[in-house]
Amino acid sequence: MPASLNAIYLDHRHSLLGRAMRIVRDVQTAEDLIQESYLRARRAAESGQIDNIVAFLHRTVHNLALDHIRRRRTKERFEVPCEDFDPLQIAAEIPSAEEHLLHRERLGSFKAALDALPERARRVWVLNRVEGWTYPRIAEHLGVSPGTVFNDMKLAMGHFLDALSRSGRD
Repeated sequence: MPASLNAIYLDHRHSLLGRAMRIVRDVQTAEDLIQESYLRARRAAESGQIDNIVAFLHRTVHNLALDHIRRRRTKERFEVPCEDFDPLQIAAEIPSAEEHLLHRERLGSFKAALDALPERARRVWVLNRVEGWTYPRIAEHLGVSPGTVFNDMKLAMGHFLDALSRSGRD
């Protein structure tokens, strides 16, 4: 079969090239597509899947050309040409000096607010928000009721909100 495939391919090469050219309108691309169609036909022929080699080659060239056009259009829609590319317009993955300073100030305000909390409220907040403990587990650990844990947490959160709003006004 490979010998007859070679002969058929060579006999129909011009019409295959013409078919590809009508779609892609580029000689080099059309050449690549007909070569790819030959390779696919060869693989299919070796496994005995082709009844009509000429039709298979033409259909494969046609499908490959359409796929090429679709990929090219998608690429044109979603890729930015290099001449339009401005590396200064890419957002940095690290915070700016201003953002870093702002975060440090907020962290300082938060730490001061945490230090100003009563000891038990601070422990409740750390156990819940940092360690991930549930209110009942915290209550059992501290020997208080779950309602007390809830009230301590409410106190801590209110304290933090006040501290953050004060730091925003400064």
